[in-house]
Amino acid sequence: AFALKQVRTESVQGSGEMDETYFLYSEKGRRNITERKPHKRGGKANYRGISNDQICVLVARDRQKMAYSGVLGRGRIRTSKLDEVIGGHLSESNVLCTDSWRAFSSYARKKGLDQYRFKSDGKQRVKGVYHIQNVNNYHSRLKRWIDRFNGVATKNLQHYLAWFRYLD
Repeated sequence: AFALKQVRTESVQGSGEMDETYFLYSEKGRRNITERKPHKRGGKANYRGISNDQICVLVARDRQKMAYSGVLGRGRIRTSKLDEVIGGHLSESNVLCTDSWRAFSSYARKKGLDQYRFKSDGKQRVKGVYHIQNVNNYHSRLKRWIDRFNGVATKNLQHYLAWFRYLD
């Protein structure tokens, strides 16, 4: 998995879809945890919704099925972190399809990208040829694949993302 992380990914071409997904923060395999009681057989977040108990993973995917995924950090999306993780894979020629998170809008404006936004209520899923169905399908396959490992330590999550990208 370490070698797979080093494999360069191509830039997003043309219309690209970008969305985030969340994984529960995990210290799987770590010994001598003093900050909290050890979890037995997984766990769930302490708070409903998005909190620091969750790790945000960004996925960008174009229509040629090239995908890029990266760990953004704990909690909500931050615009500054977006550029650090995905900035080198996008150009001004891209049309970005995203959900309605403000961080995506401010990032697209800052980078001079055209953007189509979709509300997360799922009522409007398509605007002409623009949609975020491919990236959401990728999330679904990624989560199903990671479930087989019965949880992944957060420190190794980027390696698992690279492995899945290679397999997909």
